[in-house]
Amino acid sequence: MPGAVMDWQRVERIGLPEAVYAEGKTPQQIQQIVDAAQDEGRRLLITRLDAEKYAALPEAARTVIDYDATSRTAILGAPQGALPIAAAIVTAGLADLPVAAEAERTLAFSGVGATLFCDVGVAGLWRLLDRIDEIRRHRVVIAAAGMEGALFSVLAGLIAAPVIAVPTSVGRGVATGGRVALESALGSCAPGLVVVNIDNGFGAAQAALRILRAPRAAEL
Repeated sequence: MPGAVMDWQRVERIGLPEAVYAEGKTPQQIQQIVDAAQDEGRRLLITRLDAEKYAALPEAARTVIDYDATSRTAILGAPQGALPIAAAIVTAGLADLPVAAEAERTLAFSGVGATLFCDVGVAGLWRLLDRIDEIRRHRVVIAAAGMEGALFSVLAGLIAAPVIAVPTSVGRGVATGGRVALESALGSCAPGLVVVNIDNGFGAAQAALRILRAPRAAEL
């Protein structure tokens, strides 16, 4: 069975670390990647690792990684301790939390802390307005919403910080699968709204990291 070819130089090249997408990989392949990272003395982020596949990993892998079932992520390597808070992650509902948690863990892996604002969807606009001043204190905002995705335009129309929209697959009827939320984000009249793919909390966090590190990149 062919092994993975890891891009360990990615962080030096673009400032974002290599990550492992667990969907489509066998437990044995994930074990091999973890072993290779340990041999190299590397930290490692694994995404989309569901509980069943995590349970199927050899004990040698499960004992060295920090697994979080909500975000379906695992981290190899010591935690970075107290992190500077730079990002806000806002969810329309509690059902969007797995996507938000993926973004939060991805940021934490790269040394960036986030404040989580859950269940502030605009169906009850007061919930968002009650927290808006707190949200404004952050340098970048990730917003996760399903259904009709109204949160994206409302939030991006109220704050000056960059807003990254993550449509989620939360919804029913015509909103099933997240397509309506995606098209709402893409069609938003709020200027400068950035959009990533459906359920892509990892991608939203990577975009946030690029934004947060832009001044340093410009100096290189």
